[in-house]
Formats: sequence, C-alpha cells, structure tokens
Amino acid sequence: MILTYNKISVAGSALVFAWLLNTTVALGQTNVPQLGKSTVKEVIAAMTLEEKAMMVIGGGRDAAPSAFTDGSMVGNTSFRIPGAAGVTNAIPRLGIPAMVLADGPAGVRMDVRRKNDDHKYFATAFPAGNTLASTWNPDVVKRIGEAFGNEVKEFGADIILAPGVNIHRNPLGGRNFEYYSEDPVLTGEIAAAIINGIQSNGVGTSIKHFAANNQEANRAGVNAHISERALREIYLKGFEIAIKKSSPWTVMSSYNLLNGTHTSERKDLLTTILRNEWNFKGYVMSDWGGKATNWVEQVKAGNDMIMPGNNKQIQRIISAVKHDSLDVKTLNTSVESVLNIIMRSPSFSAYKFSNNPDLKAHAKVSREAATEGMVLLKNEKESLPIKNKQAKVALFGNISYALIAGGWGSGDVNKAYTISLAKGLNNAGYTLDKELSDPYQQYNSNYRNWNKELLITDELIEKKAAECDVAILTIGRNSGETKDRDLDYDYYLKPTELSLIERTAEAFHRKNKKLVVVLNLCGPIDTKGWREKADAILLAWQPGMEAGDAIADLLSGKVTPSGKLPDTFADNYNDIASSANFPGLPYDNPSDVIHQEDIYVGYRYFDTWKVKPAYEFGYGLSYTTFGFSPLKVSSSVVKDNLKVSLTVTNTGNVAGKEVVQLYLSAPGEIINKPVQELKAFCKTNLLQPGQSQVVTFNLPVNVFASFDNNQNAWVAEAGAHTLKAGSSSRQIKQTVEVTIPKTILTQKVNSVLHPQTPIEVIKPK
Repeated sequence: MILTYNKISVAGSALVFAWLLNTTVALGQTNVPQLGKSTVKEVIAAMTLEEKAMMVIGGGRDAAPSAFTDGSMVGNTSFRIPGAAGVTNAIPRLGIPAMVLADGPAGVRMDVRRKNDDHKYFATAFPAGNTLASTWNPDVVKRIGEAFGNEVKEFGADIILAPGVNIHRNPLGGRNFEYYSEDPVLTGEIAAAIINGIQSNGVGTSIKHFAANNQEANRAGVNAHISERALREIYLKGFEIAIKKSSPWTVMSSYNLLNGTHTSERKDLLTTILRNEWNFKGYVMSDWGGKATNWVEQVKAGNDMIMPGNNKQIQRIISAVKHDSLDVKTLNTSVESVLNIIMRSPSFSAYKFSNNPDLKAHAKVSREAATEGMVLLKNEKESLPIKNKQAKVALFGNISYALIAGGWGSGDVNKAYTISLAKGLNNAGYTLDKELSDPYQQYNSNYRNWNKELLITDELIEKKAAECDVAILTIGRNSGETKDRDLDYDYYLKPTELSLIERTAEAFHRKNKKLVVVLNLCGPIDTKGWREKADAILLAWQPGMEAGDAIADLLSGKVTPSGKLPDTFADNYNDIASSANFPGLPYDNPSDVIHQEDIYVGYRYFDTWKVKPAYEFGYGLSYTTFGFSPLKVSSSVVKDNLKVSLTVTNTGNVAGKEVVQLYLSAPGEIINKPVQELKAFCKTNLLQPGQSQVVTFNLPVNVFASFDNNQNAWVAEAGAHTLKAGSSSRQIKQTVEVTIPKTILTQKVNSVLHPQTPIEVIKPK
C-alpha cells in the first residue's frame, strides 16, 4: 500500500514521514483525539504504529519537525533554532507539536547566523560546571539556572541538554569542566539547584550522562567495570540527589557500557533504579549517535527516545512490534512518557518566544556566580587584594589577553564577547604596562600562537620589575568533548610556562614586589615546583564571558574570595587513586576500564590513606577569617532525624562568606569505610566583621548509611559516629560524637548492575 501525504510518498523501507494536518483526511479519520484535550491514553490509542515509532525516535539531523534524514551529527538542526542539537517529531493531526532540544551545560548553544537574517544571535556563556560547584552555593547556582532557563525559553527551545553530573574520577577527564565535582553530595546539590532554576521558566532539562561516563577516551565503546557499591555510593548518588530534589524532565543515557552492557540497554539502570527506586517521572533519551545499535532493547530497557533519529530506526521499531519482539504495551509506555513531557513544553502552549532575552541582566548574574566560584589557593603576606588602584601592573601570559570562558564541544556557547583579564583590570582602574600588553595583544591576534607562549626576554622582565608595582601572570588550560586531557602537555606545565613563572618571580622578588598567578583552568593541574614561587594564586577556573571583570573583582578586593575546591589537587599525579587505570586498557583506545579504587575517589582516598595533597577537597582562602562555635546536636543518640547546628562568626576585618562543610566518620565493622565523607554543607550570607550566623543541618538516618553489597541494602552501623565541621576536608574546626545503638537497615534495594567478573578493589588496611 502507498499513501500520499502532502505530496510526499510513504512506501516500504524508503519511508520519509511528513505528517501534516491533511493526514487525517488521508486516513479517513475525523474527530481524532487531541493532546491536551483528550487523555494521553486516548491519544495513544488513536495512533498508528508508525506514529508511535515516530515518538520514540528523534527528528534526525537537519530535519523539519516531521521529516527524517539519516544524519547523526549534533548541532545541525535547522528547525526553529539553527544549531540546536535536535528535535522530536510532530504529529499535527493529534495536536502533538515538535520540541526543540538544545545544548549545553554553560548556555544555549545555537548558530550565530540565520538564513536571510542579518542579526547575530548570541547567548550568555555562564561559568563552567566546576566553577559553579566551587561556589558551594545552591542559591547562586539557582539564580544562574533562572537566567539560563529564560534564554532557553526566549530563544524557542523546550529542553536544554544539561546539566552534566558525572563524577570527576580523574583530573584528565576531558569534560570535567562540564561536570561538578569528585564528590556526589556536592554534585547532586549543585545539579538540583540549576535544574530547579532552569525549570522554573517552564522549560525542561536533561540530566546527563547516565551513568559512569567519566572519560572521553572511546566513550561510546569503553566498558566501565564498577562494583555495585561504588555505583550506588559514588557514580549514581549525584544523579539520585538531583533527581529527587528537582525532578528533571528528561534523563540522557550515556554512551559507554556499564558492566558489559550499554547503559541505554540496561533495564536495571533505566527502569529498576531510575523509575522504580527513585520514582523518576520524565522520559529517557539516548546520547546522540552512540554505538548501541539494538534499538529494540533500548526501548525495552526504558530508553524512551533514540536521538538524533533516522528512518532506519523507525522501521526497526515497527518491524519489532509486527514480529512480536517488542510488545506494543512497552512501546506505549515510552510514548506516554514522551507525551507527558510534551504537554509541559513551550511548544505545546505555542509560546511566542522573543529571541531577545535580557542578556545584560544575565551577564551580571554570570559575573556574580563567577566571583563566588573562584578559589584563592595562596595569599602570602596579604599579597591580595591589590589595594592601590594607581598600581602599574605587568601583565604576563598569553591567556591574560585571551581568557578561556568555557570548554569546547557541546558545552561551548556562541557568545558576543569574553572579557579578558587585561580589559577587566583596566575596567577596575589599574594601569597596564603597554610595553608588555601591546606585544601580547598583537601576538594573540594570530590564532596559531594561542598554544605557544610569547617569548619574553630576561631583560624585559627585569625592566618591568623595576618599573611596575606588581606582576600578574595567567596560565590557561582548555579541554572538551571527544578527547581527554594529556598528562605531559596539559596537566603538567610546559617548560616555557615554568620558565616564565620562575624568571618573573625572581626579578620581581629582587625588587620586593609580588607575583600573582591566575589559573584559567578546565580542571586541576600540577602545582609542584612552581607554587612556592608565587606570592598569591587565584584559581579562576573557566568563569564564563564576564571572566576578566570577575577576576578583577577579586584581585581588587571588591569581592572577598569565598570559593572552595570541588576536587582534590594532588601533589603528584600518581597519588590519584585512578591514575593506574585511567582511561583503561589498551591506553590509546581503551575497551575496558576497571574502577579498582572503588569508592575511594578523590579525598576519600587521600584522607583514608593519609596522602598529602597539594590542596585538599573543600579548600579555599579568604581575605577575612571565621570562627566556628562548638557543634550542637538535638540528641546524642541517632534514631531518625538528627539536627546539627553551629554559629559562624566573621572574626576578620572585611566582609566575607564562609562554607561550613559537615563530614561524617562512621564505624567500619561491617564494611570498610572512608575515614570521612561529606554529608552536608552550607554557605553563609555575606557576614560583616563581627557578624554571626547560625547554620543548621537536618540529617535523616539514611545519611549515616553505606551500601552493603552482601545485603543489597543501605546500612547504618551501630556504634560511635563522629560529625566534623570544617572549612575543608583537612581543616576540621569542631567535632561531636553521636551513637547509633543498633545497626539499622535504612533501605533495601534491588540486586542489580553486577560486574561481569569480581573486581579486585583496594581496601584500607
């Protein structure tokens, strides 16, 4: 049979769908159900099998909302927002519109130019994920989300493919800048904040990449071998916290295999855990163009939509139902999940988007968050802030004149500008030495020079040390999708960079002047051998398009630093627990990566094995000081909920904010435990000198539990538990002991996600 819809032939395996309004006439149907007016189940009952298949397959590359191609490249959709990542399929006869899905985690990713339109379309480039995590401030991150979500809506998108919440297993991970932290509690709380902010606009998010996508090396084919405990406590916990606290519209399954099976084909992950245990109500989509090609198994698993979509996939779903390898009831379940989200979308309500969000207002929010996410690593003899606004600054380093706002790939944003540190310092009133700045500006105008430092002679450095009041030197690193960072040429500083730091430090110190190093980074780097040469070190991460002004806010003292590290900075790369098996074997194109470090990721390893880091998890200095009062608990015996409180006082001379980090040391008689784990945190308000604030934590009993593989349960062990309040994992200021009289099984869960073979994991002695 050949049907003709709107002069487009639909026949056999060459189907190309164009489901327009006259489809109803072609099928001889009248008064068909309409989405939103009829129930979802009535709409599904009225669908043809082909239409159901359309709802679980994306709209394809360069596709109109109801036509298909076989492409699989991200960012080639032309419908409504050129450069968006993809679309869903429309079925107009049933009142089902197409939705637009856009990247990415740091701002709306779209093309600057549009056909027959001279206007340039830019979005706000917000601070990268690890910068937001370094704020330790969900309130600020939620405000970023509110601004971000407004742009999603006003540019005509329905769902933003963000946030990314995979764990920083290793500092070489290429997309760590998109993600938040090595710790799942910090990750989950920050992710929940940005999701709640974005979705307050009536648009959706897609939390990703679910799960264990912790590297870019062979990301679509690598098999991650991870114990059930490590999955539950580390790699799934951030997702769990975020999903339960924010209800994202969608979840994106990851490219990789997990214990032998692609995540998009794992029913135990996508249905048993995600839906049954966590009560997730949205729909699951695949990542774009992955290697998982058993599309029927993906639908059976609970992966409701395959992206970006092509005709071959539609035909496979249709054939599977016709030949009984896919139950139509299972297909209907996925369709229902998708339709429930479509009804919440701006496209469904025919929202008249403006293409004109308030970018100036959003830039201010971005700048505020950037300042809170920067971390002061060192400040000898109060080298910062630079109080003399008439100071003449010798500004060294290519990156000082071409700051990196964010990483590359789907996490990049087409922005109108990025404020350089040079411009930020000028805006703050400082004078830059032109004999340095002019050559740097000219050198940076040639993009071929961006990875090579401009050679500065010893004579020029000596001259600037005599003429200028302070030296500022910026080191930059970038990374992105498809490739992990290089150990030798990216994690470690280049010889030219080390030489510039050493020569500048020596020259300026001979004149009793200071060297400030600014780090514009995508992730941690090696600091051994050069950090002692700097008088002050400010970690700016990738702070978005307002980068230079935000950095100048801290260097000048307009804002007091309050950021804290979301990751451990190792003193030696080999001290990192995953260093021996990242990114897996074979090294160049790993097929398998074994997580032998198990739950001992980041500070859990460093603190338990007593390995000294360069800078510990949660570390960050301020221009003021804070005092913590003794911890108070509602009871010394833990039965259900425990209330913990303390008072934080600004004991210094300038206003500032402090982060209270609450760690738990638990007995390890039943299973081995880290020496301590972060369980809660709170950032204070801006406290004036002498001002205090009471900080309160409410801890349910499940906070005290660890996952026991043998019982398939979360277990809070009997015995003494120590709560520790500090300003970092190594700067504990107050402790209190509470007791659990009898071991409590806080939650029994399903026995799932088993490794193919036993994993020999490390354990503390």
